[in-house]
Amino acid sequence: MPTLATSRLTGTPTSFHEPVSARLADEFLTVSVDTVDRCVTEVWACAEHLGIEATPEVVERVAREHLLALVNSAPPPRGPR
Repeated sequence: MPTLATSRLTGTPTSFHEPVSARLADEFLTVSVDTVDRCVTEVWACAEHLGIEATPEVVERVAREHLLALVNSAPPPRGPR
């Protein structure tokens, strides 16, 4: 399948990437740290691609919404039968 777009993560925002990822990882304990980190990176890249200034506040807010959707879409645990 052909790739429609490629990622340009040449200037990953290391100055705020780690603190944003750490805050979100502390908030979303059921989500792996790798998934949280990848979400922050992808939100930053998407904002940059769309021409939106990727400030720490914007990236954290959008990444939080994505992670909430991920957590809320998981099936509920099965109870005893």
